[in-house]
Amino acid sequence: MTDAQETAADTSLRTTGGAPPDDGVTGVTEDGAPIALLEPREGVPPVVADEGALADVIAAFAAGSGPVAVDAERASGYRYGQRAYLVQLRRAGAGTALIDPVACPDLTALGDALDGTEWVLHAATQDLPCLREIGMRPTELFDTELAGRLAGFPRVGLGAMVEGVLGYVLEKGHSAVDWSTRPLPEPWLRYAALDVELLVDLRDALEEELERQGKLDWARQEFAAIATAPPAPPRKDPWRRTSGMHKVRRRRQMAVVRELWEARDRIAQRRDVSPGKVLGDTAIVEAALALPLTVRALGALPGFGSRTGRRQLEQWQAAVERARALPETQLPQPGLTVAGPPPPRAWADKDPAAAARLSAARAGVSEVAERLGMPQENLIAPDTVRRVCWEPPVVVSVESVGDALRALGAREWQVEQVTPVLTESLAAHP
Repeated sequence: MTDAQETAADTSLRTTGGAPPDDGVTGVTEDGAPIALLEPREGVPPVVADEGALADVIAAFAAGSGPVAVDAERASGYRYGQRAYLVQLRRAGAGTALIDPVACPDLTALGDALDGTEWVLHAATQDLPCLREIGMRPTELFDTELAGRLAGFPRVGLGAMVEGVLGYVLEKGHSAVDWSTRPLPEPWLRYAALDVELLVDLRDALEEELERQGKLDWARQEFAAIATAPPAPPRKDPWRRTSGMHKVRRRRQMAVVRELWEARDRIAQRRDVSPGKVLGDTAIVEAALALPLTVRALGALPGFGSRTGRRQLEQWQAAVERARALPETQLPQPGLTVAGPPPPRAWADKDPAAAARLSAARAGVSEVAERLGMPQENLIAPDTVRRVCWEPPVVVSVESVGDALRALGAREWQVEQVTPVLTESLAAHP
C-alpha cells in the first residue's frame, strides 16, 4: 500500500469503522492523538477456575449475540510445548471471560456452545492449535491480522491495528511473561482482558475496509481455509532445526546434535520446561563440533559453563558417547530429504529453463501484489509458485495452470489473480 493509499484507508476506517466502547468515548482526542485504553469497560473479571463458574460462562456466551472475540496466552520460552494457560473471550451480551485451562482443561462444552458463531482472532494460526487441544474448534472465523495484511496495512500487530484503525493504544507490556504463573497477577489479567476488548470492533472496521477495496470475499476464502485446515503433522527430524546447525558438516557431528537434542527434549518434557532452559542450542552445536572425549573437555566448551553440575555434564557426555559409538550405517544423512523442488539457488545449474520461469513468475507476482496492495506471500504462497515453475503442466494454458494452483491448495481468488502472469511466465520459458 502506498502512503496515499494508507492515509486514505486510515481516514476511511476512522470515520466509518467499528463502534467505540459503550461509554461513548471516541477513539481519538480532539487533536487527533490516540487514547490509551487502560481498563476493560466492565473491569477485570474474575478468573474462571472451577466447573460451576465455567458452566455460568458457557450459558452466558451461548445466550450472547454476534461474533465472539477469542484469544489465548501460552508460556513460550518457559514451559514445554505450546499449551494454553489462559483463554480470553468477549461477546455482546456476555461480557468478557478469563478462563484458566489448567483448572478447567476440557472446554469442549464451551466450544460446542459457540458452534456456528463466528470467532474473531488475531493471528488465528498461532492460537488455534492450543485451543484445539482443550476442545475449542471454530467452524467460522475472522482473523484480524490476516485481514490487515490483505487490506495492505504495513503493521498488523494487534496493538498497531487497534491504534491505527480505532484510535486506541493497548498496553502490551506483558506479552512475553510466564503465563503458567499461578495466581496470575492483576496487571497481567487486565492486559489479557484488553486483548479481546476491542477485537470485534476491529473486525467490523476491517470488514468495511475490505468491502471498500473489493477484497472481502477473498478474506472470507482465506478464513475458511484456516478454519478447515487439518492440524500440522509433526516435523520430521526436528533436531535439524537446531540454531547454528549450518556449522555442522560431518555426519558424526550431526549424530551428536541428534543425541543431545533428543536427550534435552526428554528432560524438558519430563520437567515441563522450555528445552532452551535445559541446554542451549549453542552448547549442542559446540559439543558436536568439538566431539569431546571427556566430561572435563565438555565442561570447558561454550554453553556448558561453570554452573553445569557434574551429573548434568555426565548425562550430556553420555549422549556424545552414544553418537561416537554409532556405526556408519546409522549416522544421519547430510540433508533432510524434502518433497518438491530443490532450493532455488540450485535451479540455474539443474534446470536453467526452470530458473528463468521462476524469475519471470516472481517478477509478475510482485507486480500483481503491489497493484493489489498486499504482501506477495498473502497473494500466493512462494512454495506454490516454485512448484508450478519446477514442474509446469505438460500443456501450458490458463486452464491447466489454474488447475495446478488449485491442486496445491490455492484459493479461487488467488487462482484468478495470479494465473495470467504465471501462464505467461511458463509459456515464455518452456
